[in-house]
Amino acid sequence: MLSARNLFQEILDNDESFRLFCSIAAGGESQGGWENGRIASLVPSSERALAPKIARHGADEDKHGRIFEALMRKRGLIPVAVAPDTDYTMLLERSGIGLAHDKLRRDKPLTVRDIIVYLSHSRVTEQRAAEQMDLLLRHFADHPGIGRAVRMIASDEGDHLAYTHEELLRFAAAGHGRLIQHTLRRCALTEIRVHRDVSLAVMAHMGRILGWPRSKYALLAAGIHATYAYERLAGWHRMVGLSMPERLDALGGPAAPAHEFA
Repeated sequence: MLSARNLFQEILDNDESFRLFCSIAAGGESQGGWENGRIASLVPSSERALAPKIARHGADEDKHGRIFEALMRKRGLIPVAVAPDTDYTMLLERSGIGLAHDKLRRDKPLTVRDIIVYLSHSRVTEQRAAEQMDLLLRHFADHPGIGRAVRMIASDEGDHLAYTHEELLRFAAAGHGRLIQHTLRRCALTEIRVHRDVSLAVMAHMGRILGWPRSKYALLAAGIHATYAYERLAGWHRMVGLSMPERLDALGGPAAPAHEFA
């Protein structure tokens, strides 16, 4: 039976597919860590109180990258180069979503508008990350090899999503609501397309490693296209709504260490 659990279990059981999965995840998390670190250092003076939370977000992303690398080391694996068609964060940037890396490499302070763009981008991508980690949490929370990592990362992603809701609502109350909704919508519609393309690419790479028959890949690809069609029609709305989270100031403290995975 083809299910999310069985599919990921197949990837988990094979060293090469597991190495590819962890390498893609580690690369994306490390890139997110760099981006958040740069944004924290360039926050405009009017929003300096936000800088520690952005820095904490970046520290969490760096930690997740180290966790995925540690999971590989535990199996005697080394990271593999990530193919461009599977690089989610790079493809989002090339699509004009979030803050351009050229801007982040300069030492010029960002504007309030830049911070709203960053938070809107994070609101959308953290929705995706939280949903993916919730799926893994349902099936692998108690797994002896990856259970602790799944639980920690899922908790962090929930905090990141809560933080973006709270901060965007603060900016909306300050009169930036129209900009926020426009930016969220544009980010969401672009993200679902990039997510579809990356999912197809990752499944193609996994299929070659695991020797899937064409019929299996075709079935998976059909499911990815169906998900995209639903998200393009209506599902994207879940990525643009804002509501005050139950946990406030979710990124108000230091990041939890990842030393237990070393």
